[in-house]
Amino acid sequence: MSDVVTFGEPMALLLAERDLPLDAATGFAWSIAGAESNLAIGMARLGHSVSYAGRVGDDVFGARIRRELRAEGIDVSALITDPELPTGLLIRDSPVDRPITVHYRRSGSASTGYAVADLPVELIRSARVLHLTGITAALSESSFEACRTAMTLAREAGVTVSFDPNLRLRLAGPERWTEIVDALARLADLIFVGADEAAMITGGVATEKWFFERGAQLVVIKDGEQGAVEHRPDASTAVGVRRVPLVDPVGAGDAFNTGWLSAWLRGLPTDRRLAEGAAVASLVVATHGDAIGLPDAETRDRILAEGADIDR
Repeated sequence: MSDVVTFGEPMALLLAERDLPLDAATGFAWSIAGAESNLAIGMARLGHSVSYAGRVGDDVFGARIRRELRAEGIDVSALITDPELPTGLLIRDSPVDRPITVHYRRSGSASTGYAVADLPVELIRSARVLHLTGITAALSESSFEACRTAMTLAREAGVTVSFDPNLRLRLAGPERWTEIVDALARLADLIFVGADEAAMITGGVATEKWFFERGAQLVVIKDGEQGAVEHRPDASTAVGVRRVPLVDPVGAGDAFNTGWLSAWLRGLPTDRRLAEGAAVASLVVATHGDAIGLPDAETRDRILAEGADIDR
């Protein structure tokens, strides 16, 4: 039985070194990218049991992703090696005071072939939480059906389902994203959503109202430097950000989800859930890479003990 089961699009990340823009980069650091793998790594470092599923190619990138995830203590027994399709690749930079440039090599990747038949059904049914994002659902029709089926299986088994739309407009247009989120939100208990992406899909309806109408029990809205708000049917609670030097903003949302879910799984109250989400996110944006800054539980608790720089 895992605390968290998730599946998604594991990608090899090549990140330009020395804060150079991509067109001037001379060296790249290798790591893992992907919203679900970020959360899986974060949850494992915080001491939770995690199972991660998906597809990688039969190539050096896929082999290293499997090895790195296993080294984090993550169960990768349901991570399939595709003999024909390659592992997805992401190349980006994180220059100082300039927009980040991102290039994807994901069309026709192994992850696009993920399907209902690939689902680790028993792992899903025995988990405490199934966590998914809209990114996986937008990769292909087979991936969308896998997401919908997994969420249905989880709910039938009494497993809590958490969902982050995580819109990527390079994968689909606004109308398709609205369809995806509308369908999957109806199968989710916990929603994590960015304020900017919510504005694209809710048609002017208040974000929390839109998701509550689709059956969500709790909605967390993340709004960058403005912090986050947790909405419950009877109350709302806000938290600010933990102020740190911004090195690389990519991965902040996944890190917040990680901190919040860890606190939720440990039965902690609203204020603490939000504070842990803010703390974990701050450690990620203060380092390069999507997941490198994700802390262990001791580091998280030490940061929270200092506490004064989380604005409420």
